[in-house]
Amino acid sequence: MSGFSFSEQQLAALVGQVLDEAKKQGASDCEVDISESFGQNVSVRLGDVETIEYNRDKGIGVTVFLGKQKGHASTSDFSGQALADTVKAALAIARYTAADEYAGLPDKNLLATHFPDLDLYHPWDLPVEDAIRIATDCEDAARGVDPRITNSEGGSASTHASRWAYGNSLGFVGAGTGSRYGVSAAVIAEDESGMQRDYWYTSMRDPKDLEPAVIVGRKAGERALRRLGARRVKTGEYPVLFEASLASSLLGNWVNAVSGSSLYRKSSFLLDSLGKPVFAPCVTIVDDPFLKKGLGSGAFDAEGVATQRRTVIDAGIQQGYFLSSYSARKLGMQSTGNAGGAHNLIVTPTASFDELLAELGTGLLVTELLGHGTNMVTGDYSRGAAGFWVENGQIQYPVEEITVAGNLRDMFLNVIGVGSDIQLSSSRRIGSVLISSMTVAGE
Repeated sequence: MSGFSFSEQQLAALVGQVLDEAKKQGASDCEVDISESFGQNVSVRLGDVETIEYNRDKGIGVTVFLGKQKGHASTSDFSGQALADTVKAALAIARYTAADEYAGLPDKNLLATHFPDLDLYHPWDLPVEDAIRIATDCEDAARGVDPRITNSEGGSASTHASRWAYGNSLGFVGAGTGSRYGVSAAVIAEDESGMQRDYWYTSMRDPKDLEPAVIVGRKAGERALRRLGARRVKTGEYPVLFEASLASSLLGNWVNAVSGSSLYRKSSFLLDSLGKPVFAPCVTIVDDPFLKKGLGSGAFDAEGVATQRRTVIDAGIQQGYFLSSYSARKLGMQSTGNAGGAHNLIVTPTASFDELLAELGTGLLVTELLGHGTNMVTGDYSRGAAGFWVENGQIQYPVEEITVAGNLRDMFLNVIGVGSDIQLSSSRRIGSVLISSMTVAGE
């Protein structure tokens, strides 16, 4: 599939064209975001090609202001007439929208002026035949782990590249290009005890950094196999170790709770938490937008505000929120450069995975979570789970059909340690997390 239709300079020029049009049509302010992307996804199952998908998208979003009234419209047609019509539509919406005193562009003095090369784009011209081979190698490796792997949900290989530009009537225009590639497999193991499914994947901006397809497949097969013979455990209070991929979801719950929209709507269990202990003292979290090849890296946020490397949790203490211009104004604060969310969250490890298992002693290692039992207003947390029972720091047997429950506020404060087994296929760089006590419901 051929590359981009537009250069970064051409996208930036289109942004300027729309901003001029908005001014001409009477907008007091305007912001424009424009993007194009293309990709390919190949999946195979049981050795046969199942799907070959290509995608190509482009779009432009226009937000206009008439004082404190705001309107938004978008189009995928980049012709001059279509852009003028889109501005006209956005203005029509703005005229019928109630004024909002907090609406408007970001503060001009917060806009990015420095644009370092963060190494986000690595073109990979992957012929479809090679993508099929990679996906097949991955699935074959998974199925070849053991004869008890009897079925497969398939192997896949995907490529994605995107280019974007953003500008506003304060004179800011910024552009960028990024790539992301992935390989995955999911298989089913079966014996007299029943069937178990598991998967593994790798995802990176640079194809050279991907885990080899054969290793990804082998991990998927081994993970499915080790779950055979799962049983339930006795209900009780136990220490719980969340595997790294699941610890990432706990981090997501925290980000949600300390993000501007949750805070000004008062729909968070961490209201007014600045300067207060939110995690145990062993937890330190940095938000780093300047990580080379980082999946969450960028010199500016979705509003053009300069990003900054910040320690958001320092030895358990909440040092900062994640705010856009709008949410910052609602809270009487200043944008943190997080319109569009957190960047690369890096959690300092305190121990290896094996050391955490030893510290766990007797309790539960969770490797899969099911359902959505999280109340962000109260922090109450209850999820279906599967994993492994641990005694004396050693994994004993797989468990399933259990529930882990607690309150996120208590869970965060009761973190005993963070593992060094960090998954790099995510913008959340966190290892396994050990929590001193949770309710485990089983038999």
